[in-house]
Amino acid sequence: MALPAPASAAPRTVYVSPSGTGTDCSSARPCSLTAAQAAVRSLNDTMSDDVVVQLADGVYRLSQPFRLTAEDSGSGGHTVVWQAAPSARPVITGARAVTGWSVADAARNIWKADVPADLDARQLYVDGAVATRARTQVNRADFTASGTGMRFSSGALSYLNNLADQSRIEVEGVNSFTDRYSPVQSINANFITMQQPAWSNNNFGYDTLMRPHRAGPFYLSNAYEFLDAPGEWYLDPRAGALYYIPRAGQNMSTADVELPTLQSLVHVGGTYSEPAHHITFSGITFTGTSWLGPSSNQGYVDQQTGAYLAGDWSRPGFDSCHNGCTQFEAARPHWSQMPAAVQVSAADTITFSDSRFVNLGQTAIGIGNDAGAHASGVGLGAANITVTRSEIARSSAGGILVGGVRADAHHPGDQRMVNRDITISNNRIHDLGADYRGVVSVLTTYVAGSTVARNEVYNMPYSGMSIGYGWGANDAGGSNHYANRGLYNYQPRYTTPTTASDNRLIGNYIHDVMQQMNDGGCIYTLGWNPGAQISRNHCLRTNGYFGVYFDEGSKYYKATNNVFSNTGTWATANYWGGENMGNWTVTDNWSTNGSTNVTNGDRGNVVSGNVTVTNGNWPSGAQDVMASAGPQDTTPPPTTAQQIVGVQSGRCLTVPGTVNGTPTQLQDCTGAAGQTWTYTTGKQLTVQGGKCITGVQSGLCLDANAGGTANGTRIILWSCNGGTNQQWAQR
Repeated sequence: MALPAPASAAPRTVYVSPSGTGTDCSSARPCSLTAAQAAVRSLNDTMSDDVVVQLADGVYRLSQPFRLTAEDSGSGGHTVVWQAAPSARPVITGARAVTGWSVADAARNIWKADVPADLDARQLYVDGAVATRARTQVNRADFTASGTGMRFSSGALSYLNNLADQSRIEVEGVNSFTDRYSPVQSINANFITMQQPAWSNNNFGYDTLMRPHRAGPFYLSNAYEFLDAPGEWYLDPRAGALYYIPRAGQNMSTADVELPTLQSLVHVGGTYSEPAHHITFSGITFTGTSWLGPSSNQGYVDQQTGAYLAGDWSRPGFDSCHNGCTQFEAARPHWSQMPAAVQVSAADTITFSDSRFVNLGQTAIGIGNDAGAHASGVGLGAANITVTRSEIARSSAGGILVGGVRADAHHPGDQRMVNRDITISNNRIHDLGADYRGVVSVLTTYVAGSTVARNEVYNMPYSGMSIGYGWGANDAGGSNHYANRGLYNYQPRYTTPTTASDNRLIGNYIHDVMQQMNDGGCIYTLGWNPGAQISRNHCLRTNGYFGVYFDEGSKYYKATNNVFSNTGTWATANYWGGENMGNWTVTDNWSTNGSTNVTNGDRGNVVSGNVTVTNGNWPSGAQDVMASAGPQDTTPPPTTAQQIVGVQSGRCLTVPGTVNGTPTQLQDCTGAAGQTWTYTTGKQLTVQGGKCITGVQSGLCLDANAGGTANGTRIILWSCNGGTNQQWAQR
């Protein structure tokens, strides 16, 4: 006779609050995050159900990154869940609030606040937006470069000789696909002496600082004297002084100003023999970091999508390697990766859901990156990692970077290093690359099985999404092109495939990308990727650049049933030195630009059934793709009435009348009819007998005018900027 299975024990809940103390960790006596971590470790050896760590509402300010290892993992197939309490929106931040502002220079409207001495940061977040570090745009033509720096002759620039704190100044060049920073040593007699090795490295390789493939904006930044525009800031660490010019409507007595104190926020990872595992984060906002690597004498020697060069390298004469050389190939196998704010490596079954990753000073989430990009020193080895139903936005670099770029990533000596089975789904990823523009929303490099599906991506300076890596140089048999460059003098010419396979981009809505850089597109590929699928994506508006871009070494991709609207060439291949490219299936796509150089029968390609659409006459199949692309919410709408509360003001969105065009206002929450919102079956909010907010057509955000918080404040549509006066909560 079969016996019934024993009843599962109820999940054990550990309670946390920002002001928590002690070790009770109970609902009556919540504890701190670190005390909760200790409590979990006392419970997770023999789990019979999940252990839930419930975070109360509020801001959790970290003094050091929060690190979870194998000791913090679930057991018996159960999970340790770090989640928001019901209706709470907890924030884990590496920043401190800055208050006590006063006018420092009335003529220039510069405000000042005291901060701890010796605290440095490259980012400042004001009312939820990334502020601009003080800078001035200059003309590249006014500077003549040499091996030690730059000379200028324009009298209009003579003031540079007298700038204070010259060793904190940086030169930034926004190029074709790189965005480079190089620090200044000193300025004297119209000559800017640059710090090494950043200066030499930034003028070495491809798309270099002073000989770019495309000469975009050129800036001098990080001097008090450059403060001249609303939204700019400057930090003087020695004096412990922060300066800021408010934007129109900002009140410095109420503005939310956050100055990062940490370079990263959360580290999840163990070792290959004892990985971190079965850990979930849900309903949490991660924010407030500033990566300081570019502030050193290494600068930021951007190569592409978050990879950079550091260290001292043998090179030919200055300016003789601006379009590649053998010595540069010696450095290629040693590129580094930007460490992410949230780092996951040597880990299995880790989930981030229903969370926000905003105002971060680098890549938001790094999954299975190289060892140097994880604080533990153990990289790669990420399996069964999920990021879903979350927002990644308003940050300095890219969104989610999966995989490494060095040899252990593509030809690991230990199979436990292989990154596999990664899912990125139903997220909204937007407004990234505020400081490091050569980035994408999601990049998967060397991964064995990833699914990037149903995400919405927009407002990106460079490409929308990227899949693959290596330019064909590390694939089986290598590349004659890279052999001629000299790469294989410094690394093996591999005879076996890389770990990249079975990676999929499915059903994503990618729009308004390529806004500042070039040599990219909506979807960008590199290297061999057997089993790769690019299907049912909707690409809209690429600023004249490509739809799908098969760059060097791309092979074995299948692109089907995608929509490319208002792009440049809808499908292009860069065959430069690409003898190992092709074997693509490019079928049944729709585009408004019929131009392509991808042809049937060439290099083993299958190209058929692609349709050029004119005058908006989209076939039903294309309409279905457009309607279904992007995040899919299967949760039914609430059946009870809701209130919409301004996060900044704490007051309710109120419609005081029923006539079309009635302006909305902020008012104290009383439960009146004009504050009671219900959902239609299509999840549209309605009020006052079926009246609704408009804004779908405009794409603008509901905004408390001028950051107002008082009763009667007008509610308007305004360009989305992420400010707290555009954040609304249901009650």
